[in-house]
Amino acid sequence: MEKIIIKGGRRLGGEVSVSGMKNAALPILFATILTGDKCVIDNVPPVSDVTIALDILRAIGAEVTWRTRTRVAVNTAGVRPCLSPYQLDNQMRASAYLLGAELGRFSRARVGWPGGCNFGTRPLDLHIKGFETMGAAVSTDSGYIVAEAPNGLHAASVYLDIPSVGATVNLILAAVTTPGTTVITNAAREPHIADLADFLNKCGADIRGAGEDEIVIRGVERLHGCSHTVIPDMIEAGTYMAAVAAAGGSVTLRNVVADHMDSVSAKLREMGAEVTADAEAGTMTVSRTAPLCATHVKTYFYPGFPTDMQPQFAPLMCCAEGISTISEGVWSNRFRYVDELCKMGAHVSVDGSTATFIGPVTLQGAPVVAFDLRAGAAMVIAGLCAGGQTEITNVEVIDRGFYNLVGKLKKLGADIKRVEE
Repeated sequence: MEKIIIKGGRRLGGEVSVSGMKNAALPILFATILTGDKCVIDNVPPVSDVTIALDILRAIGAEVTWRTRTRVAVNTAGVRPCLSPYQLDNQMRASAYLLGAELGRFSRARVGWPGGCNFGTRPLDLHIKGFETMGAAVSTDSGYIVAEAPNGLHAASVYLDIPSVGATVNLILAAVTTPGTTVITNAAREPHIADLADFLNKCGADIRGAGEDEIVIRGVERLHGCSHTVIPDMIEAGTYMAAVAAAGGSVTLRNVVADHMDSVSAKLREMGAEVTADAEAGTMTVSRTAPLCATHVKTYFYPGFPTDMQPQFAPLMCCAEGISTISEGVWSNRFRYVDELCKMGAHVSVDGSTATFIGPVTLQGAPVVAFDLRAGAAMVIAGLCAGGQTEITNVEVIDRGFYNLVGKLKKLGADIKRVEE
């Protein structure tokens, strides 16, 4: 077990390179199953969720080779369905994508109940409803989800009650080699949906409308391998942007898509930070010298403010002048980290899905816990702007989605280290 120790109060400065997006890499890695061929994926973040995904692929017969730190070759010719180990499936939410991939290629799937960060109920009902609409029978068996389509899947029109990213991914995976035209209405619009479609289209799929609320998939007979580069991680980029706004200073982010950051950039500007972008160069610069102003955030599905960024904004709201609020519009229980901020002197109250912050407060270092991936990043940001020393435990959850967070912040001037407990 390790912990992160931060001595706060240092301004940040310099440049930082944003890694590939975990939430794009994971569906793409599982989508390689559909090709039965060799794919080379670049800009893959070497985070623990990716490591687990690759272990799952190996366990079901894929050949996996890291060619560089961020480039991985995956050959899925030897993959067999229904063999993924429960103890691996249960460690991550994205293992659910095995359902769509195995159904799409083999017409049957068996996957251990997915795990991942614990911040409220995260049902698979929309995934299952979509599979059933396409002709699959879905059941549970001793902690596994079992899906079967003995006569093969059929094309269908599927309406999603909410624009679920996971359900949209799974239905795309199931539909790309299913005869006929499948239409997903009220689909998720996140950039990683478009990146998945881009990858699959390179493999021979016919997917149109990804990134919009209606996706049309014309099934093809088979796919082939390809090379693909994963898009930059907008949540990692937003986390560094929030860190600069909290600690002060000026930092240039490289390998970033400015358009993906619109909602985060807008809120940072409201709070008094300066944000500029060079879309051609793929860079953004964030600076903050003046005191922070209060703001109000409501999370929603893309292009709304991302739920995966709301914990990172909480330390900024603690330090801002006035009353700020966060209203959570996606997940029901994402404020577990608030108690940790209160240990540091924050004035925060939670009423249902809304947290209210009264500032400004000068946070003080304290022993705190990282409850989940994004809440862990929030604790790091709080430590950067707090006085004194902050010790963060359970930091392994941060490794699920951030590559070398401590090392990158250290290069920006933070007094931060990771040590054995």
